[in-house]
Amino acid sequence: MSILTSEYKDWLNELKLRIRSAQAKLSIVVNSALIGFYWELGKMISEKEFVWGSKLIKQIEKDLRADFPELKGFSVSNLKYCRRFYTFYKSSIGQQAVDQLQDDRYSITANHPTLQIPWGHNILIFSKAEDQNEAFFYIKETIENGWSRDVLALQIKSKLYKRQGKAVTNFKSTLPNPLSDLAQQTLKDPYVFDFLTFSKPFQEKDIERQLITHITKFLLELGKGFAFIGQQYHLEVGETDYYLDLLFYHTKLKCYVVIELKNTKFIPEYAGKLNFYLSAVDTLVKQDDDKPTIGILLCRDKNNFETEFALRDINKPMGVSEFELTEILPDNLKSNLPSIEEIEEELKKLE
Repeated sequence: MSILTSEYKDWLNELKLRIRSAQAKLSIVVNSALIGFYWELGKMISEKEFVWGSKLIKQIEKDLRADFPELKGFSVSNLKYCRRFYTFYKSSIGQQAVDQLQDDRYSITANHPTLQIPWGHNILIFSKAEDQNEAFFYIKETIENGWSRDVLALQIKSKLYKRQGKAVTNFKSTLPNPLSDLAQQTLKDPYVFDFLTFSKPFQEKDIERQLITHITKFLLELGKGFAFIGQQYHLEVGETDYYLDLLFYHTKLKCYVVIELKNTKFIPEYAGKLNFYLSAVDTLVKQDDDKPTIGILLCRDKNNFETEFALRDINKPMGVSEFELTEILPDNLKSNLPSIEEIEEELKKLE
């Protein structure tokens, strides 16, 4: 059945008018107008596919390319993305969008978060996210952190949405609100130190070459706000020398953060030692206008019930998370993966 009916031609003419109108607005508000137009285009396609069937998108591509050869965005794949964009978000935008559109018929809403990130970022998010809550999380993080598309893809692949704020902590009992909630959301569980990526075949020298990038990716995995202070940071308490694995300052939390790395399963004794370190930093390093120092214990495995029990009566704020390393290499190369000591050694380069 052909869709080249008079009804289709009238509908196509209306679509072309909207494109020409959008062209003028694109020169003023490029990204938001483009995203808004793609929303409206996806809506129109979604509604008319029930009438004209699966041939509609290919016919639209042919007709629009003929009238607008200078414009990109009318390929079959992008038209399908527009349709998917509309169907993914329509339940959250829905009637609210219709009520607020007024004269701007190809806009979503003035404050909808999808308007604030590029179309390529949007495609990545709505095509990978399981639901709108996850999508809005990645949009928010992209805006706040200024993520490139590659960084966004990395965070989605590592399932940041499911890891963020999931560490076992005692923040509710050791930090005041809203600092406790902010600190909780700063931590992840697990942390993914998936530093090495290869295309086959690869050699040992490729592993060595990628070691120099570890510190950048380590800081990215920790998240926004962590400023590196020192590795094996020296403190003297009662004429005895102590060395903190990693010391950071968090610019949003306004506090020092001690990170201890344990290449074993969590045991309660680790919490006691970290509590001692936090007391030392609060006394010897922390300034009067700094918030209480926070501790993060990173270990290879933990039992959540045991961990919660161990932190119950600790009076310093701390959280416990697992961390993961890449374990997909052949056995003869696994020994070349970075150990905790090697990661710490890389951090020295920042000093």
